[in-house]
Amino acid sequence: MAEQLLSTGIKHNSLPESYIRPEAERPQLNEVQNDDNIPVIDLSCPDKSQIINQVAHACESYGFFQVVNHGVTIELMLKMTAVAAEFFRLPAEEKMRLYSDDPAKKTRLSTSFNVRKEKVHNWRDYLRLHCYPLEDFVSDWPSKPTLFREVVSTYCKEIRQLGFRLLGLISLSLGLEEDYIERVLGEQEQHMAINYYPRCPEPDLTFGLPAHTDPNALTILLQDRTVAGLQVRRNGLWFAVDPHPDAFVINIGDQLQALSNGKYKSIWHRAVVNSNKERMTIASFLCPCNSAVISPPVKLTANQSPAIYRSYTYDEYYKRFWSRNLDQEHCLELFKRN
Repeated sequence: MAEQLLSTGIKHNSLPESYIRPEAERPQLNEVQNDDNIPVIDLSCPDKSQIINQVAHACESYGFFQVVNHGVTIELMLKMTAVAAEFFRLPAEEKMRLYSDDPAKKTRLSTSFNVRKEKVHNWRDYLRLHCYPLEDFVSDWPSKPTLFREVVSTYCKEIRQLGFRLLGLISLSLGLEEDYIERVLGEQEQHMAINYYPRCPEPDLTFGLPAHTDPNALTILLQDRTVAGLQVRRNGLWFAVDPHPDAFVINIGDQLQALSNGKYKSIWHRAVVNSNKERMTIASFLCPCNSAVISPPVKLTANQSPAIYRSYTYDEYYKRFWSRNLDQEHCLELFKRN
């Protein structure tokens, strides 16, 4: 199975056939635009109402935003990036102890997205970790690099607190009680994907990850500080989200689109790859507990605004999401009311 991994250090002078997208599905990198108005929200602003208004605008108009002065130290962000890079530089035989292509496995190293189902692979390796409750999972995490468990544990705790703070702001921006979303999502699970995108010989023929939305509630992404690759779709066009110093990118996931009754958008996004530099990102996901029933609050379905989606459990949604290919139609379409 080791030959499936891209992080073995093998150099490719051309793209292997199994990674080449059909012509109509390629990234068309020359058509990607820049948007200087991508929202950047300063969470240290003393005027909370201003932050709430900025969150509302970003969630409704963009489906994502970046946050600065978020309370996670720059030192911890750098340590997290460093230990993640160190992991992917380990010898292949060390990494392969964690390899699995079973999406149900809670700690696993894998490649692409769903190698069991997909016809074309993505130029990515990733380490998937479950992170809450920490004590249930840390012993399954990599034991090398030496500081991996310590650094990642600290990072996970900080990110969870930031996530709950953001969910509170999003609740308030919808006119709900500050703890509404956190409460209805139940004892939220927390996952992490440490993504490694090696240098790619022909980046115009493939993706790191093709266009998709996130099935969870909220995603907190630590971008590579120097190498761009994240792109989002807005008004039918693709825009590059260039790294912002010391910021996190916050994505609205499918569950917040459903809870907001479609007012807030789960953004289509993708990762492209680079011929000159490798790229690493760390995505943290806050997920409803499996039994949480996803349904918009009465306040958002009044005044001739009936619920767009039927009620469902997160467990039902998540299984449906993983049974498909990543770039199929928006999974929420399958839950629309007739």
